[in-house]
Amino acid sequence: MKVASAQFAPTADAAANLVVIEEMTREAAEAGAELIVFPEESMIPSDITDTPLRELAETHWQPFLEGIARIASTHGVAVIAAGYEDSGTALPYNTIAAVDASGEVLGLYRKMHLYDAFNYKESRRVQRGDTGPVVVRIGDFNVGLVNCYDVRFPEFTRSLIEMGADLLSVSAAWVKGPLKEDHWTTLLRTRAIENTCWVVASSLTTPDCIGMSMAVDPLGVVRAALGEEERAMLVVDADKDRIDRARTILPVLRNRRIIIGPR
Repeated sequence: MKVASAQFAPTADAAANLVVIEEMTREAAEAGAELIVFPEESMIPSDITDTPLRELAETHWQPFLEGIARIASTHGVAVIAAGYEDSGTALPYNTIAAVDASGEVLGLYRKMHLYDAFNYKESRRVQRGDTGPVVVRIGDFNVGLVNCYDVRFPEFTRSLIEMGADLLSVSAAWVKGPLKEDHWTTLLRTRAIENTCWVVASSLTTPDCIGMSMAVDPLGVVRAALGEEERAMLVVDADKDRIDRARTILPVLRNRRIIIGPR
């Protein structure tokens, strides 16, 4: 399955962001992609407006969800993208939506690990999700949904693998800072290697974020990568044979002796 990862810099105009998402989805379709992954905060970045996130969620989430469903069905490409969803409380969810090529919503993943690190406190602005992890079926792949800070928790991605995921889709707004670029690359490759799965990751390119979207194969080889380009896309051919080969020569999932959770 050809998978695209798109990075861009959303603005405070949610409708304009959907226009960019549609343009890049069209480009992905022309390249033969069956799935395109967009960053966290594709709807609207949280730090770009003074409007409370709850109001943004109430106003924009449903049009955003309907918009990516329409875009997916129009161009025949499954879309994974994230925004802020009204939770019915004072704080919204930070939610990834996955829709298939017909526009059907396959799943919603509400971020479980909030970014309370590096002198930031996401939990003051966002309601923690408690209904994940989430795996959806796209083409021949089971795709696990990962939201930014989640990638630092190996037990989370291993749970997705236990649920049958063979490709991890990472939507991020990976903030710049000392060692952060190195952490991003290391964590993505590590999650691929330890789970012998594909990892396709997309990050924002707003002024505070690094971009550096990439696709990593099940043996940790970076198959495609972007830099700091404000708007760019990569396409990788994620094949099941590579997973089978990796799990044959590196059978870590079979060799485990400590299993967490019910079998």
